[in-house]
Amino acid sequence: MQVPNEYGYVLLVASGSFLVNVLHFFLSANARRASGLKYPIPYATEEQAAKDPKAYTFNCAQRAHGNFVESQTPFLGTLLISGLHWPNAAAALGATWVAARAAYAYGYATRGPQGRLAGFYTSSIADLALKGMALWASAQFAMGASA
Repeated sequence: MQVPNEYGYVLLVASGSFLVNVLHFFLSANARRASGLKYPIPYATEEQAAKDPKAYTFNCAQRAHGNFVESQTPFLGTLLISGLHWPNAAAALGATWVAARAAYAYGYATRGPQGRLAGFYTSSIADLALKGMALWASAQFAMGASA
């Protein structure tokens, strides 16, 4: 198996996803500071969030970050696998996912659950396409087809 020359684009996009995690860190840290909730409290209680909009915003930022952490590893797997067969398409879809997840993070942390929807839908479409490509690329490699 040979790594395509354009695979660097795939790695660049993968590295870009790490910056989205940094964005989440800042959004959560700012929301924590504003809410007054101290470490190690991971979330405001339902009662706190109902009484204090800043505690609710903190919960939104934390949930957005948790969702990102849950989805980044599968994204990276599908990106890296599909990029072995179609590096340019994988990089383009991956860049779409990264940008949409940044929009998701910012929207959720600043406008609540409704603010995440545009980023959610866009990233979901890119993610589904990458999953299909990864499955197809894996089957091609398993059957002995070259990139």
